[in-house]
Amino acid sequence: MLKITMANTLRRSLCVTAAIVVCASGSLITPPRAVASEPLEATPHTVSVNSKTLSQLPFSDRSDYEDAARGRIAGLPQSEVKTADGRRAWNPGAFGFIESPDSPPTVNPSLWRQSQLNGITGLFKVADRIYQVRGADLANVSIIEGDTGIIVIDALMSEETAKNALKLYFEHRPQKPIVGFIYSHNHVDHFGGARGVVDRASVAGGQTQVIAPKGFMETLVAENVIAGPAMNRRIQYQFGTAVPVGAKGRVDGGLGQTISTGTVTVVPPTIEISERRQKITVDGIEIEFLLTLHAEAPSEMVMYFPQFKALNTAEIVTPLLHNLYAIRGASVRSGAEWSRYIAEMMHEFPQAELVFAQHHWPKWGTEKVKSYLSQQRDLYKFIHDQSVRLMNKGYTPNEISAQLELPPTLAQSWWTRGYYGTVSHNAKAQYQLYLGWYDGNPASLNPLPPAESAAKFVAYMGGEGNVIAQAKKDLEAGNYRWVAEVTKHVVFANPDNREARELQARAFEQLGYQSESAIWRNAYLQGAYELRNGVKAGSGARIVSPDLIAAMPTSLYFDYLGVNLDPSRADKEKMVLQWKFEDSGESYVVNVENATLTYLPGGSQGTPDATVALNRGVLDDLMMRKTTFDEALRSARIKVTGNEGKFVAFTKLFDTGTPGFDMIEP
Repeated sequence: MLKITMANTLRRSLCVTAAIVVCASGSLITPPRAVASEPLEATPHTVSVNSKTLSQLPFSDRSDYEDAARGRIAGLPQSEVKTADGRRAWNPGAFGFIESPDSPPTVNPSLWRQSQLNGITGLFKVADRIYQVRGADLANVSIIEGDTGIIVIDALMSEETAKNALKLYFEHRPQKPIVGFIYSHNHVDHFGGARGVVDRASVAGGQTQVIAPKGFMETLVAENVIAGPAMNRRIQYQFGTAVPVGAKGRVDGGLGQTISTGTVTVVPPTIEISERRQKITVDGIEIEFLLTLHAEAPSEMVMYFPQFKALNTAEIVTPLLHNLYAIRGASVRSGAEWSRYIAEMMHEFPQAELVFAQHHWPKWGTEKVKSYLSQQRDLYKFIHDQSVRLMNKGYTPNEISAQLELPPTLAQSWWTRGYYGTVSHNAKAQYQLYLGWYDGNPASLNPLPPAESAAKFVAYMGGEGNVIAQAKKDLEAGNYRWVAEVTKHVVFANPDNREARELQARAFEQLGYQSESAIWRNAYLQGAYELRNGVKAGSGARIVSPDLIAAMPTSLYFDYLGVNLDPSRADKEKMVLQWKFEDSGESYVVNVENATLTYLPGGSQGTPDATVALNRGVLDDLMMRKTTFDEALRSARIKVTGNEGKFVAFTKLFDTGTPGFDMIEP
């Protein structure tokens, strides 16, 4: 990632950090090994599965439609939202096809219902002085009207979509200054549009207070940097970013329609909520904050507005089953802790007559609020407790997920359906929370790598031709889960087997058509797409941005270098480098030994092999690929003293990463 004397010295390693900035934006295409084909129709088996859903759930209950439309002032403009360089950030009209009252055979009717509800978009009056813009991105913008200005809660995912949402609000409400801006939590779909809401000058001048929960900046940067490349790739599956929108493709994202792809920004907070329960008054509006750390997000809080008897539940309570494990990759969450936070909300704010959140639509009325919160409280606790109960009986994750079902009182509620998380993968998450990845069978301790074991499986099963012949029969019989599993072995044993790829794609496709969970559907259809077409360039969101890089603690830069050190290049290296940041006064000693990079803040420990002097802004420019070490040295923005050869060697030790790595083949 570093460069010093030759133009190409660091080109390879520069992408170590750039992978999360530029490379992940989609510069890589995996050449397809299968002839591209169009999505197929739903099979009779899928039609049957989806038809049964219509008789299993209370589709006659239209109250959510009424709540989702209540207070609607205006719809979103239907023109595309674009970035300054002309990229499409958001297309509000893309999901117009969901207005059809009858679900198509290729979509689970329950998911179709959810997508219709998420499709009720625009500016809404929630209550006197409380407004929301919904459908301008994956999440909501909530607006509280103060005495002289407005307080904005959350900023969507992109600067462009946030500006668009506020533009709609100001077209129908008085033009007042933004005096308060609140981050509910550290996920990018809630902070990424910050500069579309406030600018740094208004914050620096004291005109706008920026409020965030404890640990906000640290966690938002850490979540998007250390495992950023892997998460960004997996996000493509969670939201099906390469899959065309339509009845045979993307229909929803569960929490909202989909994610935007604009400019991600962040404005550091001026006030941190650090106490479990804390009160602040902003522009005449009293706000009671309750921290809910390490449940849905590492840094999160809910807000109660006593003068309106209104509770904003951030993303802790939304009308669906959320993720105790995000399939994009994240730390596992405890259903017991999540439930406890909801119980605390009910205890601390029993007088609430309105619940609104940063996704979906509100709930009005004391009784409805109580019922809604109690169902959500019991939903997460049930999954936690029953998963642990079965775990303690010796059941493994797959066995637990196969048998665990919600009780009828929860299963028949629309507010607990698995449009985002599922009982299946959330149950596995609770097992992982306590016992980790190992299921207790010694055969699982050290299995062969996937490609090697796949070749053995296929050989044991009589070869590729025999597996494919039997898989075709199972496909005709509607055994799609098994077909997906068995053809996986053929594809991993021989990725060039086009027939196996197409068989697995067809199985994925039907599983996607049957899925109630939007993210399961997206993952299946993304897998089918890539089996047929390869990895699509530019299909992912650009998460890491200049604002995030600037907010990154310097120490995290060295953490990131450490996780990208290639041991095959570093196994014979031993070096100590002193890094001095002249503007901030920071100093770090970086040690490479035993193919491991470690570091400590502070002065040198002994005599370093080389000393690197620079300003922190130079590091930011290097990470954003605005400069190279060679250019910085020539312009005297960086100075290296001591054993320059050691430093040059250091620059060659890092892996480039693979932003578009394969997911459905070796």
